[in-house]
Amino acid sequence: MPERVRITEVGPRDGLQNEPGMVPTPAKAELVRTLAAAGVNEVEVTSFVSPRWVPQLGDAAALCELLAADKAAGVVYSALVPNERGMEGVLEANARAGRRLIDKIGVFTAASESFSQKNTNASIAETIERFRPVVRLARQHGIEVRGYVSCVIACPFEGPTEPLAVAAIAGRLMDLGVDELDLGDTVGAGTPESVGRMLATVLEALDESHGGSAKVTLHLHDTHARAAECVRVGLELGIRSFDGAIAGLGGCPYAGTPGARAPGNIATAALLDAVERAGFSHRVDRAKLGEAAALAQRLVGEARAGAPS
Repeated sequence: MPERVRITEVGPRDGLQNEPGMVPTPAKAELVRTLAAAGVNEVEVTSFVSPRWVPQLGDAAALCELLAADKAAGVVYSALVPNERGMEGVLEANARAGRRLIDKIGVFTAASESFSQKNTNASIAETIERFRPVVRLARQHGIEVRGYVSCVIACPFEGPTEPLAVAAIAGRLMDLGVDELDLGDTVGAGTPESVGRMLATVLEALDESHGGSAKVTLHLHDTHARAAECVRVGLELGIRSFDGAIAGLGGCPYAGTPGARAPGNIATAALLDAVERAGFSHRVDRAKLGEAAALAQRLVGEARAGAPS
């Protein structure tokens, strides 16, 4: 049997957070349920961040209440948290649900100081210090932790990122106690060659420092239509976990041009195509994924139509 690849769907969080309009909370819940029914391994449902900074995701608590009644068996629900206050929001949501609704949280830093300052208003070192109480609380409540590293190929402010810089941040996150590393080509600058160099450097460093125990996920944006080839390279180097966004939603706001938004994350369907071409399998139902894509496109279209001009 072909080896199976793990698929995390980030559209409800990473996709919707960059949309100019607001998707209603019940519609978000419908999208999450439809994605879970399609068989993805994990859905990143929201972010427990201040509505002042990301108003599109300011309904995290209300969304979790809607999702609590009928969570599908076998799917992980995750949420992004920027700090201890966000982690407390996750714990409150789980308490209201009467069970562990959110199984995993994500913390996020960058391999670029400029991007870290722009995205989190803190240095890389300061973001990692913020994570310490978050990781401690997660451990106490049996919640897994994903550590995101942005700009692993290039930064929109500093240019190309050195692979050794990515490896250093990855090692610091592992030392902190994260369960999984998620390496993000945030602006979609990656080529098969640059992604290959980065992954080889990071994996070698982690093998030396952590005995090969690191679980690594690859998060690709399809800005230049090269993400599928980068998936292939990741698979060749042993990566078995990837992020995708339904209908290609998302796109880093710093990767666009004055006249056009940046293309989004690699579409989940395109990710599955790349996985299958490389001879691997997944558990996603294509027909149900198509239903989710149609729903996502409708919801985003309606939100954009209603957004202030």
